[in-house]
Amino acid sequence: MMALAISGTGATAAHAAPSSDVTKKIQKASDELEDVVESYNAMRINLAKSKSDEAKLVKSLGPAKAALKVATAEMQSIAATAYKTGDVGTINVVLEGPGDLIDRMSVLDQMSRSRQRLIDNYTATTQNFTTRQAALKVTQAKQSAEINELAARKKKIEADLKKLYAMRSAAYGSPTSSGSKYTGSVPNIAGSAGKAVSFAYNAIGVMYKYGADGPDGYDCSGLTSAAWRSAGKSLPHNAAAQYSATARISRSELKPGDLIFYRSNGHVALYVGGGQIIDASHAGEPVKKRTMDIMTPNGYGRVK
Repeated sequence: MMALAISGTGATAAHAAPSSDVTKKIQKASDELEDVVESYNAMRINLAKSKSDEAKLVKSLGPAKAALKVATAEMQSIAATAYKTGDVGTINVVLEGPGDLIDRMSVLDQMSRSRQRLIDNYTATTQNFTTRQAALKVTQAKQSAEINELAARKKKIEADLKKLYAMRSAAYGSPTSSGSKYTGSVPNIAGSAGKAVSFAYNAIGVMYKYGADGPDGYDCSGLTSAAWRSAGKSLPHNAAAQYSATARISRSELKPGDLIFYRSNGHVALYVGGGQIIDASHAGEPVKKRTMDIMTPNGYGRVK
């Protein structure tokens, strides 16, 4: 028999030690599930942008439609006038009217330019409205596809979770490891990084929950985004997107509050100093504090 200890939580559960092959299998399944979760988070970001784009396009259609109505009325007026008088009659009136020839030609030129501006305005306004309508249709179609893909990924996550929990139950006697709040001292770090680090310490013991950014559960990027949100900084809820949103630094430059990325940006953790991280590691595990060398990091980021 052995005690399974959760670093930073003090929780234990007695169960026969699983073989190394079983442990590796669970780790592999956990990593694969986290990859799906992070792709799910990325899709949610894309869907949110599509919804935002749709809202902007819908809002812009109103003014575009009103402008088109005015431009159409102006064109109808030009057409009606041309039908009633004809351009030749109008030109004759101008040429035979009072004033010298230069004055009459100037008036005619102004009329021509005025009409051309109206025609150009109508053309541009029509094109603007048509373009926005087409863009809205494309955005709505994209959004519909994203919603379907999101549902499919969620279904896969739920199925993979069921399998993973079954594996954990067979190996450890329970699908999840219990967690408890951190009761040790929290390092006193100045500035916004200190707020993010304190938040992470207070999240220790909270269970992993896919797609969540607290307070009752976190996935890896959900924890780091929530920690920095508490410090007034916005990070996207996706590990790869957080990599792109942060400034590159070296390992030797690491400071508490920086982010450490693993598995080709499939996992992210918050560095808290002393070679330690706090992260939401896998389904079935609580947020915990542990060494940063859980695996080889592939990059380090500083929140801008």
